[in-house]
Amino acid sequence: MKVTFVTDTYSPQANGVATTLERLVKGLRERGHDVDVVRPAVLACDEEGLEVPSIGLPGYKEVRFGFPMKLVLQARWYKRRPDVIYVATETPLGASAISAARALGIPAASGFHTNFQQYMAHYQVPLLEKAAVRYLRHVHNRSTCTFVPSRDVIADLDSRGFHNLELLPKGVDTKLFSPKKRSQALRQSWGAREGTLVGLSVGRIAAEKNLPLLVKSFLEIQKRIPDFRGVFVGDGPKLEELKRDYPQFVYPGVLRGEELAEYYASADLFLFPSITETFGNVTMEAMASGLAVVAYDYAAARQHIKHGENGFSAPFDDDEAYLDLVLSVAKRDLSEVRQAARESARRVRWKKVIKRFEKQLEVLASGETILPTPESLEAEELTNGLS
Repeated sequence: MKVTFVTDTYSPQANGVATTLERLVKGLRERGHDVDVVRPAVLACDEEGLEVPSIGLPGYKEVRFGFPMKLVLQARWYKRRPDVIYVATETPLGASAISAARALGIPAASGFHTNFQQYMAHYQVPLLEKAAVRYLRHVHNRSTCTFVPSRDVIADLDSRGFHNLELLPKGVDTKLFSPKKRSQALRQSWGAREGTLVGLSVGRIAAEKNLPLLVKSFLEIQKRIPDFRGVFVGDGPKLEELKRDYPQFVYPGVLRGEELAEYYASADLFLFPSITETFGNVTMEAMASGLAVVAYDYAAARQHIKHGENGFSAPFDDDEAYLDLVLSVAKRDLSEVRQAARESARRVRWKKVIKRFEKQLEVLASGETILPTPESLEAEELTNGLS
């Protein structure tokens, strides 16, 4: 197949969508498909495809919106027609790509990777949430189908009038993220001794990540365990404020690859109180690294955490319950939970996800309107020993 991805974010940007797309592109190429990527020109990535102009979100330069390019894309795809198009972001670039695909009769799937509508309340524009939902619904319902990473989000979008929703779960790289990457030297640089409890957060340091609860959790643990160390990996509009107000914590900035894997493996406890995720890749990266995760019971945590066995989950959006759970977990011997987390993550492989995605795209490219059901795909994966 010839597959074109259209996205406003891609590697080397440090976010879950960019990581997922890079994995999907690489996986499809390894399976013999011709894949190119339409993305903003400012992204310093070595990728085949089209670079387009974009603008950064005011106050949050890491988030960029590609300009609408319908006529450019339509001319490009008329000359070299893709079999199927995957639109990963719903910005003007993504919306124009769907329009260009429709004009040419090319099947175009979309991806719902980010709960943009939920961000509105965190950026003091809650009245725009309904408008955001209307816009997102319009964009996605014009695509052939919408891929969604969790059943929670499928149920929510279905109730809001989104059509043709398909599950596309996510995997984790268990070779990169591994307890074997644990570094005593790194822990010592944080001021942690052999038995010191280290709490970790990885992600955008931004309002939508529920930072007040995260910081409060770290502070309350520190009150009870004075030698506790807290580490915030990432960048974002709230980073400088956090560094100023809480200098006792560690702020290494954005990390990637082996360095990120070493930070994960060198911690003990992973706190993830975000309530705006469609999945939450970091949950699986932390589990693969052998950390005890404390998250809310939805998205990746609902799919993969068995409370008290391989991690811990609190009732969704219940701050008091989350904090109580964190303080309880901080007192526990976490060795068995951490080992179980690693074993669970080893069963969630990108190879399986990419094979599923490939089959779904092949059906779309053939002109079929009904994709294989999750049950039929899972049965085939089990038969082939891929689960």
